[in-house]
Amino acid sequence: MRAAIFERFQGPITVTTLPDPAPRPGGVVLKVGATGLCRSDWHGWMGHDTDIHLPHVPGHELAGTVVAVGAGVTRWAEGDRVTVPFVGGCGHCGECAAGQHQVCENQFQPGFTHWGSFADHVAIDHADVNLVALPEEMGFDVAASLGCRFVTSFRGVIDQGRVRAGEWVAVHGCGGVGLSAVMIAAAAGAQVIAIDIDPAKLDLARSLGAVATIDATTTANGDVPGQVHEITRGGVQLSIDALGHPMTCVNSVLSLRRRGRHVQIGLLLADQARPAIPMDRVIAWELELLGSHGMQAHRYPAMLEMIRRGRLQPEKLIGARVDLDEGTRLLTMMDRFPGTGVTIIDRFGAG
Repeated sequence: MRAAIFERFQGPITVTTLPDPAPRPGGVVLKVGATGLCRSDWHGWMGHDTDIHLPHVPGHELAGTVVAVGAGVTRWAEGDRVTVPFVGGCGHCGECAAGQHQVCENQFQPGFTHWGSFADHVAIDHADVNLVALPEEMGFDVAASLGCRFVTSFRGVIDQGRVRAGEWVAVHGCGGVGLSAVMIAAAAGAQVIAIDIDPAKLDLARSLGAVATIDATTTANGDVPGQVHEITRGGVQLSIDALGHPMTCVNSVLSLRRRGRHVQIGLLLADQARPAIPMDRVIAWELELLGSHGMQAHRYPAMLEMIRRGRLQPEKLIGARVDLDEGTRLLTMMDRFPGTGVTIIDRFGAG
């Protein structure tokens, strides 16, 4: 297979030819149709994820076609068009038995615990638990864009955040996660405030349903929560840190009204992972602090139905389509947030 691989953290990423994977018992091999370029891949390359063992092939937002089936697989066959959550369950632990595959005690994560989808083929374990059939009308590029960002936002807004029509929602950071959250919250009938430092991203957020935007670089004294409270006359019911930074995390908590809900989706750097949360406010206002980590395969149908009905249009989030060589180059630049929307790798051949 043609794949991107690195042999040391923060080192060169080389596109080369590697042996084709074989399906393990209970697993399959997919021919990759498309894969997303996500900041989580950058975290992995930087060495921030202890699950990664070198050498490593990154990539975890993927869709493709089953080309080989391992022993014991009962639900899938060669030729099936599928996608997969970026956090897969083992199917046997207590969390999986409770349907909470996204916090499985023995997680399978392509691109982290195992080699990923920056390649034209990828092996997927526990296929009967984790694969999701794609609607015939959905292209691999759109399916890959659901990846970790869209599905994590869906779970963060709908399941964890428990958004309700008419509520105010603040989204801090308008990268792929944040823009997904804007679209999903707006589709649920919420009034969304999008917050970022890039005017182009804020314009896109408005086109996706945000009723107000805040450019954090122009707020008086950097007081983003104050502006949120002014717009909403008291704060939002749901606030989401879609970036992952101590400032956006704290701003999200302080943007809440009494008994509001904060959902942390964005990953923080290792040395920033325990920010100084204003716990006095959390206690006095009875705020909820929630995490959102992927989404189970069995929850995809609800999201796919909203897409089928046109309530969600993830294709609007795709910013660029590139080949494997260009995607590999861009991966090392993800800390600088290049581009707007989701970048998709949809060509894997040389040249």
